[in-house]
Amino acid sequence: MKLKIGILGTRGIPNNYGGYEQAATFLSTGLVERGHVVTVYNSHNHPYSDNSINGVEIVHCYDPEYKTGTAGQFIYDLNCIRDAAKKNYDVILLMGYTSSSIWGKYYPKQSVIISNMDGLEWKRKKYSWPVRQYLRYAEKLAVKHSDFYITDSPVTQAYLYDKYNISSQYIPYGAMINEDHCDDVLKNFDLLAGGYFLLIARMEPENNIETILDGFVQSGSEKKFIVVGNTNNSYGKKLQQKFAGVGLIHFVGAIFDQEKLHCLRSFCSIYFHGHSVGGTNPSLLEAMASKAFIASHDNLFNKAVLSNDAFYFSSPADVAEIIQNSKRTATELKMICNNLEKIKKQYSWNNIIDQYENYILECWKQTHS
Repeated sequence: MKLKIGILGTRGIPNNYGGYEQAATFLSTGLVERGHVVTVYNSHNHPYSDNSINGVEIVHCYDPEYKTGTAGQFIYDLNCIRDAAKKNYDVILLMGYTSSSIWGKYYPKQSVIISNMDGLEWKRKKYSWPVRQYLRYAEKLAVKHSDFYITDSPVTQAYLYDKYNISSQYIPYGAMINEDHCDDVLKNFDLLAGGYFLLIARMEPENNIETILDGFVQSGSEKKFIVVGNTNNSYGKKLQQKFAGVGLIHFVGAIFDQEKLHCLRSFCSIYFHGHSVGGTNPSLLEAMASKAFIASHDNLFNKAVLSNDAFYFSSPADVAEIIQNSKRTATELKMICNNLEKIKKQYSWNNIIDQYENYILECWKQTHS
């Protein structure tokens, strides 16, 4: 069965921002390859300006965020929803709800609405108390105005069932296993294999970047520490200022070239994953797929993916201890192999896209039976 599917709620494809954009990039292409007609909505500010990519139609909608800040996301989502209402999609897949569910009464009535629910957004430390209260409200609206739900973590799935008594389909993000062609990449960053630590994250408090870097300083390590992420926000600038005198810490900005990121992950001594809120984090899966040795923030979301195949930290002292004591013993090599097997068996993009297609078809059939 061929369906007409609209994907809303991201800043657009190819990925130039974050996890939902990465998922939309793979999902849209994969669903087209499986015979469906797929449209992805892009911000008009997205650097990719064509109207299609890999058989996926792209609709560019006006996004005033560059003028108004966060408030512009609400207008952008409304613009996307209004356009989608004209297109007669069989299914609309909404990636998140934080700035779209408030427009729930405008969701197209003729379409099956499937919402990919964010990972408990109201827990994020970057938000003030009033914003967190709004996010709880937005979550409630997403539940009210959606027909079906996808969660990317068993933790979020259990929460939604307990809170709202709704069933959701657990489908995690995916990752690709790449071949290593990394000599030039390491050379361009002036790095040696195994001679640096790495973290890749948006500059936000709940990603525990400051905790990790404090621990690195405490460790006394003489290796470099590479921080990948856009530092143009206030928290990023604060971190740059705080660690400006630490010559071994290098803030290299945002990188979206997947081959470069794979190479950096593959040859780091330890990959630090500090995310503490959210579902199955794409950057964590990609680190696993790149055969990185992982030290992760100690929380239920990360443990649901990594289990015993990582070292865990919750303080700078923990980070320092991991840096000082970790060696590539047989135990650590086994962790790396175990994580790679998880990618092959549970988190490969082909597998994830199949799960999305099956669920989308099931939802459509339920609605039209």
